[in-house]
Amino acid sequence: MTDGQPAIPSQQMRGLGVVQSGDARLRRRARPFELPAEAMAANRLVARLLTTTDRISEVHVFGKGMGLAAPQLGVDRAAAVVRPPAGAASITLLNPVIVAESDEADEQYEGCLSFFDVRGLVPRPLWLDVETQLVTGQRIVTRFEFALARLVAHEVDHVHGLLYTDRMRPGVTPIGIEEYRGTGSAWSY
Repeated sequence: MTDGQPAIPSQQMRGLGVVQSGDARLRRRARPFELPAEAMAANRLVARLLTTTDRISEVHVFGKGMGLAAPQLGVDRAAAVVRPPAGAASITLLNPVIVAESDEADEQYEGCLSFFDVRGLVPRPLWLDVETQLVTGQRIVTRFEFALARLVAHEVDHVHGLLYTDRMRPGVTPIGIEEYRGTGSAWSY
């Protein structure tokens, strides 16, 4: 809070350690982990991501779920976590790559912790298959659908130096949080 006024959302996120829009670290492709050789480093980073998402959840309700990628903490590594809505277990994404996706898409509003003052209408596939690695080095492919596919795609984009604004249709621009009416509610499919 400043001068008795609540901090604007992006200031809150900056205060919680989230790198904000305009920082070049958000636009770099993150370095993959060499697994299993870097298993300890990967585990430490995932723990940091989860701790940060815990702190962020204390200041904002995420009815759609939330995610956080290492570049958003200023760390140049290919790791992210996704917290689905309704208390489901967190999903860890190490070295994530989208290997297949639905031809069908829908367009819904997304937010981003790195520019939390706006929301943008983003088309995303209805499902996607993502290859990740376990800390043992084993590669796995997981299919995510609907809202979970949207959350995972958003975080995979961060690892690859992309923001949701890069995915918006030409001529569509983000709207201010004060205009957005979907805070705290789930996406509909």
